[in-house]
Amino acid sequence: MNWEQLLSLKRFGDTNKRLRKEQDETRLGFEVDYDRIIFSSEFRGLQDKTQVVPLSKTDFVHTRLTHSLEVSVVGRSLGRKVGQLLLKKHPQLENVHGYTMNDFGAIVAAAALAHDIGNPPFGHSGEKAIGAYFKSGNGAEFKNLLTDKEYQDLCDFEGNANGFKILTESREGREGGLRLSYATLGAFMKYPKESLPKRPSNHVVDKKYGFFQSEKQMFNEVAFELGLTKRSSENLSFNRHPLAYLVEAADDICYTIIDFEDGINLGLIQEEYALEYLINLVRDSIKTENYNALRTTEDRISYLRALAIGRLINEAASLFMTHEEDILAGKFETALLDVSQYKAQIKDIINISIKNVYQSKDVINKEIAGYEILNQLLKSFGKMAFNYFEGNLTNYDKLLLNTLPKTVQLSNDSLYNNLLAVCLYISKLSDTNAMLLHKKLKGLI
Repeated sequence: MNWEQLLSLKRFGDTNKRLRKEQDETRLGFEVDYDRIIFSSEFRGLQDKTQVVPLSKTDFVHTRLTHSLEVSVVGRSLGRKVGQLLLKKHPQLENVHGYTMNDFGAIVAAAALAHDIGNPPFGHSGEKAIGAYFKSGNGAEFKNLLTDKEYQDLCDFEGNANGFKILTESREGREGGLRLSYATLGAFMKYPKESLPKRPSNHVVDKKYGFFQSEKQMFNEVAFELGLTKRSSENLSFNRHPLAYLVEAADDICYTIIDFEDGINLGLIQEEYALEYLINLVRDSIKTENYNALRTTEDRISYLRALAIGRLINEAASLFMTHEEDILAGKFETALLDVSQYKAQIKDIINISIKNVYQSKDVINKEIAGYEILNQLLKSFGKMAFNYFEGNLTNYDKLLLNTLPKTVQLSNDSLYNNLLAVCLYISKLSDTNAMLLHKKLKGLI
C-alpha cells in the first residue's frame, strides 16, 4: 500500500480526481467529513445511547456521544503526531502532493468520531441481543431463506458493519450516504472483511467483520480506490488502512482510561485503587507539588487521566512509526497498544473495570432489560419484515409499518434486505426511545 492512494479525497459519485493542492484551505475535504458526521441525525442519536452504564442519568457518566467526541479529540492529536513524522519520512507527500500533518489528524478525527455510529441501544449487549434473535430466537426460522453470509451478518450483528452502512448507504435524496472521503471511510474500517469465514486467523483484522453483504459493492469500491491489499483470494478480506490502527488506538486509550474514571465517579472503584493504577502508568510525569494541591477525587483523577492519555498518545504514535513499513505491507497483526511497553499497566486497569464496572449488578441488570426490549422489538418488526416479503401482511403488520419512518424501505424482492432494514431502524433508536417503543407494543402506554 502507498500513502498517495491511501489519502484519497475521492467521494461517492466523483468522476474527476480530487487533488490535495486544489483544496480550499479554509475547509478541507477531510474536515468536511467531520462536519457531515457531527451534523448527522445518527450521530446526534448517540447522546442517549449507552457507553458502559446503561440508562444512567448521572451527568458525569459517558454516553456514546461524549465517548465518541473524546475519541475524536485523542485521534486528532494522534493523527497529527504521526502525520508530522510521516511527512519527514515521505517528504513527497508534502512537497509534491501538498498534504500537511493536519490532514492526518482530520482523517483520524473524523473516522474516530464515527466509530460507534452504528452501535445499537444498550451498548454491546444490544449487538448480542440482535444476534441472539437470529441465532437462537424467533429469527432462526429465516435461516434457510438466506445465504450463509447473509445469515451470519444477522447472527453476529456488528456495529462496525452497521456503521459502514449508515455512512455509505444510498437512499432517495441521500445518494452515497454521507459521501465521506474514501480516506476517512478506509480509516473507519477496523475489520475490512465480510462475516464469513469467522475468525480464520488471529490477525486483528479477523476479530470481527466490517460490512454487510448489502454494502459489498461499496466496500469493494473503497478498497480498490485506496489500494488496500487483499488477504484472501476466495473471500472479501483486505489489510487495514494504516490510519485505522490510529482510530483503534484512540478508542482503546479512551475506554481504558475513561471507563475507569466513570467507575471511580460512580463509586464502583475505590479512589485508592484508581490512584495506584494510574500512578503506575504516569509516575515519572507527575508534578508532585501540583498534584498535592488538588483537594477532590475528581480533580486528582482528572489530572492523572490527562497525563495517562498524553502518555499513551505518544506511545501509540511511536509504535506506529516503528512498525509503519510492516503496517503498509499488511504484516502487522495486532492492535498498537498490544505491543506497548505499558501493556501490563493497561491490562491491570481494564481488569479492574471489568470486575467493578462492566460486571457490576447495576450494569448487568440494565443490560438484561435492554436484551429483553430488543428481543421483543425484533419479534414484532422481524415478523412484519418477513410477511412483507411474502406479500402477506396482517392488520397488525400494517399498523407497525405505519410507525416506521419513510427512510425504512421494505420490498418483496429480498428478505435479507428487509430484515437488515428493520435491524438498522432498531439500531438507530436511542435507549429511551427503544424503551418507549417497547411499552407501546406491549400496550402499556
